[in-house]
Amino acid sequence: MASAGRAVTLLGAGTQGRRLAFMWSRQGRPVHLVDKDQNQLSRAYEEIQKYQSTWTEQKPSKWSEVRTLPAESLEDAVSDSWLVLECVPEKLALKRETIQKMHDLSSPSTVIASNSSSYTIDEIIQGLDLKNLSRFVSLHSYWPPETSAIEVMGTPQTPSHIIDKLMSECSAHGFSPFHVRKSSTGYIYNRIWAAIKRETLLALSEGVATPAEIDGIFKDVLKTPKGPCEQMDVVGLDVVRDIEQHYADVRDGVPTEPRRLLDEYIAEKKLGVKSGSGFYEWNDGGKVS
Repeated sequence: MASAGRAVTLLGAGTQGRRLAFMWSRQGRPVHLVDKDQNQLSRAYEEIQKYQSTWTEQKPSKWSEVRTLPAESLEDAVSDSWLVLECVPEKLALKRETIQKMHDLSSPSTVIASNSSSYTIDEIIQGLDLKNLSRFVSLHSYWPPETSAIEVMGTPQTPSHIIDKLMSECSAHGFSPFHVRKSSTGYIYNRIWAAIKRETLLALSEGVATPAEIDGIFKDVLKTPKGPCEQMDVVGLDVVRDIEQHYADVRDGVPTEPRRLLDEYIAEKKLGVKSGSGFYEWNDGGKVS
């Protein structure tokens, strides 16, 4: 295989994948967005174009043209990439399958990253047939570009020069990078957020308050733009449910009520912003009620 190139390849054109593709397009270098669903790719391309035409904060002199490619073109995409990043749904088996495929197709010097919200890169690569374990990292973002934080977490085998490069490149592309210095389920912020989210869901399940009341007092006290129910709607209640299940799998004493409440919403196809309904009603203009 050839040595790693200049491009960034993202596998998965969902909410995170398309937003990350926009972020990585800030330096005018090639960006490839790969997905098996052509409709997903078309929607992603339109959204990226919209961001590039309207974004004014730290606007670059030249945006990259983001190439949207079918899954069959993954090998072509990764062949000139220094970084490949999986943004597939939060299912461990799927993430492992994706990481293995990215490994098999990429240059030995290409950095391979996971955007998983709950699984550490150590968990994902466990049991896989991989070479050069030093190049596997977690690269976890939240809601770019509005939220620029990104967490960089390696394994015990990750050399400092890879972490340094990722921190530098993330900063150059408009992210605010934070180094997670030890393997941590939930990284830094999500460990704090998990406690807020879980207590919010418990309060809702107990009938203590409504979503609007919880968000109202949260924003009033902490002066934040969103409350926890609004934030969960943005993330996706199905994604929140998957993350809660993972915490329950790896930690003792995680209550079941939050997952049961989320199951009720998911059964009614109330997933949050992406379905138009969750704790609140949503449309393209934002929260309706």
